[in-house]
Amino acid sequence: MLYKKLLPYEAAYLILEAYISYHGKYKRITKRARLRFEHRDWHGIQADSRERISLYKEMVGQTKHKLQDLLGEQAADRSVWLATKMHYAHEIANFNTRNIAETFYNSVFRHVHHGMLGKDDELMFVYRSGSYREFRSTKPIYFSLNIAGSYDLTMRYLLDYFPFETPFENLERDRGYLARCLREWVQEHGAPDFPIELEVLKSVFFRNKAAYIVGRLIQHGRPTPVVIPILNGENGLVIDAMLLDDRDVSTIFSYNRSYFLVDVDIVSEMVDFLKSIMPSKSLGVLYNSIGFEKHGKTVFFRDFERHLLQSEDHFQYPAGIKGMVMTVFTLPSYPYVFKVIKDRFAPPKQVTFHEVVERYELVNRHDRVGRMADSYLFNALSLPLKRIDPEVLHELQTECASRIEIKEQELVLKHVYIEKRMIPLDVYLRSAEPDEVREVINEYGKAIKEMAAVNIFPGDMLLKNFGVTRLGRVVFYD
Repeated sequence: MLYKKLLPYEAAYLILEAYISYHGKYKRITKRARLRFEHRDWHGIQADSRERISLYKEMVGQTKHKLQDLLGEQAADRSVWLATKMHYAHEIANFNTRNIAETFYNSVFRHVHHGMLGKDDELMFVYRSGSYREFRSTKPIYFSLNIAGSYDLTMRYLLDYFPFETPFENLERDRGYLARCLREWVQEHGAPDFPIELEVLKSVFFRNKAAYIVGRLIQHGRPTPVVIPILNGENGLVIDAMLLDDRDVSTIFSYNRSYFLVDVDIVSEMVDFLKSIMPSKSLGVLYNSIGFEKHGKTVFFRDFERHLLQSEDHFQYPAGIKGMVMTVFTLPSYPYVFKVIKDRFAPPKQVTFHEVVERYELVNRHDRVGRMADSYLFNALSLPLKRIDPEVLHELQTECASRIEIKEQELVLKHVYIEKRMIPLDVYLRSAEPDEVREVINEYGKAIKEMAAVNIFPGDMLLKNFGVTRLGRVVFYD
């Protein structure tokens, strides 16, 4: 039997070995994306996306069981966990993915305690242990091109950086298209006699049937996003577009789309680059977008905690009709809604708690095609009781009694989904101008059509079950 003093060290190393194994498997899945794309293996790339999502849960679950066997009754000893965290923190101090490793530890800790504990500042990495910007690649993570002279030559150099095994259908045509787009942008937005730098990430982003080259144009220190989608058709590769508009690029990285498969070494460095071209995106959404959704959840929680300390408004009902399955409330100063499954559902709803959970899991695993909202699931999330509107609190106590608990001055939500807040479509239409009505109804039709294309059919087509995003897209959220 191990000496008690060795137990925390062994526990720390058990979690560390599991994290290293997880990270290696994650990288291996991600690196397959280029081959899948080049060989038009669309089923394979979707299977890899699902496998990568389930990998985290599987690795955490396996580690939980091993830890329980190792610790036995000591799993309830705070001193053991304090020492375990200390040893673990020491071992990952110089990891360039330390932030991801901390989140993995938190997940294992909570699973060992069956997810019923809230945050624990002493035993978990609740707050970040640094900026994580101390870790930088020895070589830049992007190629750099000075745009001075021939735009055609610039595009030739750019595409030469990405030698796909599959040839282009018509490379000269596509290079000419890119050169024309770049020239038009410079003519409209460029300042005379000031140099423009094109910086393009070395890693290619893959999702579904497309590859994306992602970069930025730098002039006067101000970045402009550049995204080049590439399709692999029956006759070879085709440049689909050159996106230089903030709104278009933001949509590509939206929370209602599936996560990219992209090979990343230092995750925080990649996220910083993406943040520079999408400043309106939260860091949590950007971590999600490149497949680190569990750390995205960690970053979201830290941001939410800061916001609670810096705000004073109350949680209240959002605009729209109340739901039959969930109690929904929001904090007006924070752009998210909180959704708690009710204990009983009024007719004609005939689903169960577990069926609702399964549908959320389906959306998480499925290709969301930009039309279904992603969400964070929290267990034992504490909110300040004094900031809950009395009507909301009454509904939670009467309709969701088994999902909540009041502890002193805290409302503990045992099981809650958090989603980006949108304007319900029925609410939007009440005040929209005629042109806006036509546009959003067209979006509504596109949403139904695009979801049907990936075998998702809403239970009903009620307008209240769809929302309008900041960029005017219609998204199914209920």
